[in-house]
Amino acid sequence: MKICGIICEYNPFHNGHAYLIGKAKKESGCEALVCVMSGPFTQRGEPACLDKYARAKHAVLAGADAVIELPVPFAAAPAEIFARGAVRLLAALPGFAFLAFGCESGDKESFTAAARALANEGREMKAVIRENLKKGMGLPRARYEAVMSSDAGLHAPLLSSPNNLLGVEYAKALLAEESAAALLPVPRTGGAHADTELKEGVSSASAIRTALAEGKLRAIRKSVPEFVLDDLKGAPDLSAYGTLAVYAALSRPAEELKGILDCTEGLENRIKALAKSNHDYAELVAKITTKRYISSRIRRILAAAVLGIGEDLVRKSLKSKLYLNVLAIKKERADELLPALNASAFPVLTRKSDEKKLSARARACYEKDVLAEDVYAFLSGAPARAGKTVFV
Repeated sequence: MKICGIICEYNPFHNGHAYLIGKAKKESGCEALVCVMSGPFTQRGEPACLDKYARAKHAVLAGADAVIELPVPFAAAPAEIFARGAVRLLAALPGFAFLAFGCESGDKESFTAAARALANEGREMKAVIRENLKKGMGLPRARYEAVMSSDAGLHAPLLSSPNNLLGVEYAKALLAEESAAALLPVPRTGGAHADTELKEGVSSASAIRTALAEGKLRAIRKSVPEFVLDDLKGAPDLSAYGTLAVYAALSRPAEELKGILDCTEGLENRIKALAKSNHDYAELVAKITTKRYISSRIRRILAAAVLGIGEDLVRKSLKSKLYLNVLAIKKERADELLPALNASAFPVLTRKSDEKKLSARARACYEKDVLAEDVYAFLSGAPARAGKTVFV
């Protein structure tokens, strides 16, 4: 079975996502479209606006055939880890032939060329990044300047926008996993990735979340499918998460915070010190944030502190035989899709009893998924779903 993969968060699912699914199915000619989607926590380092089963259901209703959960150690991580973890799951599927993603510009050849240039820089580029950091640059700027001073700088137009950068990370991950799958970049339409205002037709997820937080449900109507709007009307109040995050910053020892991915250069001490006098989550993130330490990095570190995810677990999980936790699947195709998924190099999970298939390392990763779901259920006041696949 020829499979096209999409790596996503659907936080929430919107018209632009539906457009990408339609284009991916048409242009790839795939027999099945499989999404790898973040679970309760996203790359922003915060809980998603809806639970993972609702968001997975939305994807299937919009045309996806199956949705697999991206384990939380990768989902709430920087772009490189996010991409590598997701591609690792897709690459385990024998029929994985295409990886579709939204982009601002570029074609598959340019993304692959940029990925090769970045992958070949290695130690030299890391040294330039360190020097730039010493000059007081923030990490994104330090990386950008390092790239511009290297051979990869030839691909500057491709590296100047968020979706393109993620596309390059996907290409790098395919190279690292030695996957023969082809890239399928699809030009974005409508609002830009970070837009906070709703647009006509296709708005960004950020703009939709902003409108949702302001109670502007009627304004969202034209930006999402009707079945998504129905669920957004009952979106949970997750504001208590901020209290959990501040408590984690206060209660986790500095040495433990130091062991979290990207918590480097004494950042753990800054977090501990500021948490003592800034008990509001948003204020704490703002106070810790500097040109060097951007807010998304801080939020991811705090999320890792809440869930007890150390860098060691992330790194080991990336090298382990993992699992395909199927969140949702198209009911009428389940009889053909499940055997195709079960042909994977990784065990497939569709019910709680499947956990016995996991190796010790995979179980350590999966336990963080379970904890993330339990935390989300606690925050939302809804019962956890206990790992059972939704047939849509």
